[in-house]
Amino acid sequence: MVEGRDGIDEARTALAAGRLVILPTETVYGLAADAADPAAVAAIFEAKGRPRFNPLIAHVADQAMAERTAVFDDDARKLARAFWPGPLTLVLPAADPSPVCDLARAGLETVAVRMPAHPIARQVIAGFGAPVVAPSANRSGRPSPTRFADAVEETGAFAAAALDGGACEVGLESTVVALLDRPRLLRPGAVTRAQIEAVIGPLAEAEADARRSPGRMARHYAPQAPLRLDAAAPEPDEAYLAFGPDAPQGPRVFNLSPAGDLAEAAANLFAHLRAADRTAPRAIAVAPIPKTGLGEAIDDRLRRAAGFVG
Repeated sequence: MVEGRDGIDEARTALAAGRLVILPTETVYGLAADAADPAAVAAIFEAKGRPRFNPLIAHVADQAMAERTAVFDDDARKLARAFWPGPLTLVLPAADPSPVCDLARAGLETVAVRMPAHPIARQVIAGFGAPVVAPSANRSGRPSPTRFADAVEETGAFAAAALDGGACEVGLESTVVALLDRPRLLRPGAVTRAQIEAVIGPLAEAEADARRSPGRMARHYAPQAPLRLDAAAPEPDEAYLAFGPDAPQGPRVFNLSPAGDLAEAAANLFAHLRAADRTAPRAIAVAPIPKTGLGEAIDDRLRRAAGFVG
């Protein structure tokens, strides 16, 4: 496996040969493949142990590639102008013919598409010349990798190349918005509900289009240890995800943000979940975290990790 920061040409070659590539983005590390190649997409499902009905996001290098992938309306173009490149995925009608295979779209007539902001991801996709699918580079249901070493540990054995882009700046999967019968928030993320509504108006809830989004399974992003949410303090033999300046100290305490900053907490969430899980605790207790703004996305990931969302 080619590994490191300088394997961009090797990554493009691997994608063209139907191989898998560990790819950094600003959200999480992805396990990438040619979106048009059903055999390569099937290899992602095998590497992740991911259910076939869960659609994948097509990652594009620019707006021209995006419009060859999906059918854009005025709202979609407004959101793309406002938030791309960046951590926003749009679920739109698939272009015909589609450069994203049926398996990657989970048999749907829609496609999830985004333009990542990480320069390495953009260089790889632009050089490859077509969309790639790149779900998080973890085994399905496990915490998403936001550090290169974690991605390699999870799925490196399946990849022909792995590119080290440093720690992921955002640290949470992208916000997902469907623009079909009406705009719906399918998955909260770093681009908040309020930011989106400031551009296109009110968002409906996910019910009608939930199956069109990745990351909607009940138990998702889960460590081995069970989670106990909204815990003021850890109990004996528990690890603790703390938040804020008044957190307890200890070898099993992992503070998401000593400053009480939600962006810092989001960036640290999956890495700290993994670190806490490595201590083999009886459970992982999680401090109360505000549920406004970016806190909505953090709460969504924690509740799915705890198995509370179906």
